Amino acid sequence: MRRHGPYSDEPPQTAPAPAVAPAPWTETRVVGRPLPRVDAYDRVSGSAVYTLDLALPGMLHAAILRCPHAHARVTRVDASRAAAMPGVFAVLTAEDASAAIPWYEGAKGPTSRLLDPHCRYEGDEVAAVAAETPLQAYEAARAITVTYEELPFVVDHAEALKPGAPAVHEGGNRVGEPRSYVRGEVAKGFADADTVLERTYRTPCEIHTPMEVHGSVARWDGDRLTVWDSNQGVFDIRNDLARALGLPLTSVRMICHYMGGGFGSKLDLGKYTVIAALLARRTGRPVKACLTREETFRSVGNRPDHTLTLKAGVKKDGTLTALQLTGLASAGAYPAGASAGYQVTDLYLCPNVKVDETSVYINAGQARAFRAPGFPPGAWALEQMLDDLAHAIGMDPVALRLKNASTVSQARGGQPYTSTGLVRCLTEGAEAFGWKAARARPHGTGPVVRGVGVAAAMWGYAGNPNSTVIIKYFSDGSVNLCMGASDIGTGTKTVMAMVVAEELGVALDRIQIDHADTGTTPYAVASGGSQTVLVNAPAVRAAALDVKRQLLDLAAAQLEVAPASLELRASEIAVRAAPGGPPGPSVALGDLRALQRQQVIVGIGRRAPHPAGKVALPFAAQFAEVEVDTRTGEVRVLRLLGAHDSGRPMNRLTFENQVFGGITMGLGFGLMEGRVLDRQTGRMVNANWHDYKIPTALDVPRELTCVPIDPHDTECNSVGAKGLGEPATIPTAAAVANAVFHATGIRLTDTPINPTQLARRLNDARSRR
Repeated sequence: MRRHGPYSDEPPQTAPAPAVAPAPWTETRVVGRPLPRVDAYDRVSGSAVYTLDLALPGMLHAAILRCPHAHARVTRVDASRAAAMPGVFAVLTAEDASAAIPWYEGAKGPTSRLLDPHCRYEGDEVAAVAAETPLQAYEAARAITVTYEELPFVVDHAEALKPGAPAVHEGGNRVGEPRSYVRGEVAKGFADADTVLERTYRTPCEIHTPMEVHGSVARWDGDRLTVWDSNQGVFDIRNDLARALGLPLTSVRMICHYMGGGFGSKLDLGKYTVIAALLARRTGRPVKACLTREETFRSVGNRPDHTLTLKAGVKKDGTLTALQLTGLASAGAYPAGASAGYQVTDLYLCPNVKVDETSVYINAGQARAFRAPGFPPGAWALEQMLDDLAHAIGMDPVALRLKNASTVSQARGGQPYTSTGLVRCLTEGAEAFGWKAARARPHGTGPVVRGVGVAAAMWGYAGNPNSTVIIKYFSDGSVNLCMGASDIGTGTKTVMAMVVAEELGVALDRIQIDHADTGTTPYAVASGGSQTVLVNAPAVRAAALDVKRQLLDLAAAQLEVAPASLELRASEIAVRAAPGGPPGPSVALGDLRALQRQQVIVGIGRRAPHPAGKVALPFAAQFAEVEVDTRTGEVRVLRLLGAHDSGRPMNRLTFENQVFGGITMGLGFGLMEGRVLDRQTGRMVNANWHDYKIPTALDVPRELTCVPIDPHDTECNSVGAKGLGEPATIPTAAAVANAVFHATGIRLTDTPINPTQLARRLNDARSRR
C-alpha cells in the first residue's frame, strides 16, 4: 500500500485552525508533574482488552499459509483437503477474485496482489484459512498443497546491484532513483581540511518484535465493516483498508483502544487485516487474524540494513569543513526506504555536505518505519566519525561537537529552525555525567578496562499539525475527552487528560476518555514520528479553552459582569480581585443555572499550523560508561545518561519512561540485534526470541539518568512540547561504541558489538604488538 504519515516524503497537511493560537503557558500546576497513567490499573490488572484478547460471538480464527522459499512462483494450489477438514469454514487462495486486490504500485514491474503467485521472500502470503479454532486453522493451512517453481534469489544489498544478480522485480533491483543532497563544494571543503578521515560503517537489519503481535478482528454488519486492529493510527489504516476493499470511508470503522507496542511496524495496513475482512465477508462471521511470533519476524517490517561510507574533513581548531556520505540500504522485497543522511546534513554546522543514498530490493521482508527510521544508522556513522576526528586532532569529543553545534539549520522540507537545544544537551549532560572527571580517570591496569563515550542526535520531523479534539463538560463537573489519537503505550491519554486538568481544574479521575475509534472520535494523525503530543496536546488545550470561555460567558450572564473580569478556579468562577483587595463575587460551577439547563458544554479544538518559517525540532546527547573484559570481548554498560531537549516535559514520569525505553532499544541495536539470513536458502534463521536477542532487564545498566532540557521553544505550539520517542533511541549505540573505543582503542564500525567481534579485534591488536 502507499506510504503515508510521519515517515512519508509528502509535505505535512495544513490543518484548519483557530485564527490565533493561545499563548504558551508560563507556569503550570498539573502539566509537568510525575503522575501515574490514567489507565495504569487496566493495563496491569489484565482488564484492558487488546486485539489479541477480543472474543466475539461466533468468531472464527484465520491462519495464513506463507511461502517457504526466498523466491518462487506458485504453479499450483490444491486446497480441497484443507476445505474438507473439521471446523474449516473458508479457504482463500490467489485464484479467488477477492484476493486480486492491488496491493502496491511497484517502482519496477506490475502491480502486486494480496495473494500473489509470485512470492518474493520467505513469508510472502500464499493462502489463508478460517476455522473455528486457531489450531484447526493452522492445521488446515498446512494441509494446503502448493507446487512452487523456485527462482534465483539475492539477500545481500551489495550483491543485488551487481550485474547478473537475480532480479527481485522486473527492471532491476534499484528502488527508484538514488536520493541526493548537496550543500556547498565538498571537494573544496576537503582541500581546506587539516585532517580528512574516511570510514565504512555497517548496521544489520533490526526487527521491531513488539510484545503484542500484529492482529485484527473483522466483523461485517450488512455492508458496514468494523475492524479491531493493533495499530498506531486508526484513521490512516481505515483509509487504506477502505481503498483496498473499494468501500466508502463511512462503511469502515477502525478501533484500537490498547496496543502493546509497534515502534513503527503498525503504522501501515497489513495484509492480515484485509484477509480477516475477506474471510469474514465470505463466512458471515467475525474473523480474528493474529500473527504468530515467527510471522512478525519475517513479514511485518524491519529497520533495513545499511552500508554507510562517510568521509569527513576538519581543521585543527575543530571546525568541520566537509562531510560526504554514500549510503546503501535494503528495502526488502517491496518498495521502502529510510534515509540515514539527515543526521549528516542537519545536526552540525558544516558548509560543504554531500549525501548519496540508494535503496535496493532483496528477497527478504519489506522494510517499514522503525523508531527514527534511518537516524540510528546515521548516528552510528556520524557520531563515531566525530570521535575519530576529535582523537586525530587531540580535541575533547564534547568540545568538538560544541564547536560545530547547530543552532540554525535546515529541517526536512527546507524549513529553518533556531534552537539552543543541542548546546544545552551537550553542556548540561556532560556536567551531570561528570564527563571531564570520567575522561581523566585511568582505564584500568588489569584485563577489565573502562571508558566513556558521548553521541549527539536530532530528530527531523516537526509533525503534521492536523488534529481535532472535542471536550464535553457535564453539569456535575465531570468531563469527556474525545480524540482520535492512539495511545501506543507512551502515556498519551494521561498527558492529554493532564492538559484538560490544567485548564479546567478537573481531577484526573473525573475525566473519561474516548480515543482511537473512527466511528466515534474526530480525526487525528497517526501516533508515529514523535508527533503525538506536540500535535494533539495543543488541540486538547484549544478545546479546553473553548469550554472555559463558554463557562465564563455563562457565569458572566448570571453575575452580570463582563466575562473578561472572571477567572476559573477549581470549582467556581469568581470576579478577579484587585491586588490587595477583597475577594470578588463568585458562583460555584454546580450553581450555574444555564449549565444545569443545557446539561453539557461542548468545546472543539484544532491544532494550529506551524508558524510560517519555523518548526521546533528535538535534540539529544547521551553519555555512556562501559566496562570491557579484554579476555572475552564482553561489554558491560555501567551507566547511561540521556540529556534530551524535547521541550516542556508534559509528564516527568512518562518523559523518563520514553528516554529509558529508547536507550534500552538503542542498546539492542548496538550490542545484540541483527537478522540472520541463510545465504544458501535465503531463509531467516533467527526468527524467534531465543535466537534473536533483545535487551532484557539484565542488559540495562542500573544507573540510568534522564536530564530534561527545555529551551522554551514555545513559538511553534501552545504547550511548548517537542518530540521524544524517536530521539531517545538515536545516539545510544554510537555513545556505547565511542566508550568501547575510549576503553580499548578498538574502533568497531559494524553492529552489533558482540563478544565474538570484539574479542577477534582485541586478539588482532595483541598479535600486532
